Amino acid sequence: MGTITRSFANNITTSGVLLPASLTNNSIANVTAYNAAVATGGMVLISSQTASNSASISFTTGIDSTYKEYQFWFINIRPRTDIVQFTFNLSTDSGSNYNVTKTTSFFRSYHDEPDTETQLAYVTDYDSAQITTYEILSSPAGNDADQNISGSMTLFNPASTTYVKHFISSVNTNTYHDYSMNDFKAGYGNTTSAINAVQFKMASGNMDGTILMYGIV
Repeated sequence: MGTITRSFANNITTSGVLLPASLTNNSIANVTAYNAAVATGGMVLISSQTASNSASISFTTGIDSTYKEYQFWFINIRPRTDIVQFTFNLSTDSGSNYNVTKTTSFFRSYHDEPDTETQLAYVTDYDSAQITTYEILSSPAGNDADQNISGSMTLFNPASTTYVKHFISSVNTNTYHDYSMNDFKAGYGNTTSAINAVQFKMASGNMDGTILMYGIV
């Protein structure tokens, strides 16, 4: 048995766990390479779009088989119309139509500014069963100068032609009646066609704000 093998064996338990003494500055410094096939993880910014009194933000390029997971980050989405929800839809034809059939669930927690009311509840009005219209991602937002929506949505393996397309979102909404509402939506686009475009907009009226699209390595 070689010196390196004996040294390694002396620092591992019978259950295969490395002892703390086996990891030293010297041992780590001697690592000269790693297996390039091992994924290192990380977020790759694909595109960024900013709305300024815009009807919608659409991502019609960059959603393909390059990544198995895509994340959309919503930064200070502010409706120009008061008391409206933030919504999205999916496309299989590069944005010519946003009408993918979807089934979803929705729940939220909230707390008001005066510290008089809190709740955690499922919201049946915001879930859906096999609809092709736009999906609600948020509670009704306010359009005061300081009110907005921020959060994220993840779309899984949109290029698959075998499976339905899962998505999950979490956003915090500063509502029209001064509540902080943490809104959660999850569901799937009921199609085995590849999803290649996503559009976000308010339920009515225009919006301001920025949306970033990342691919997850």
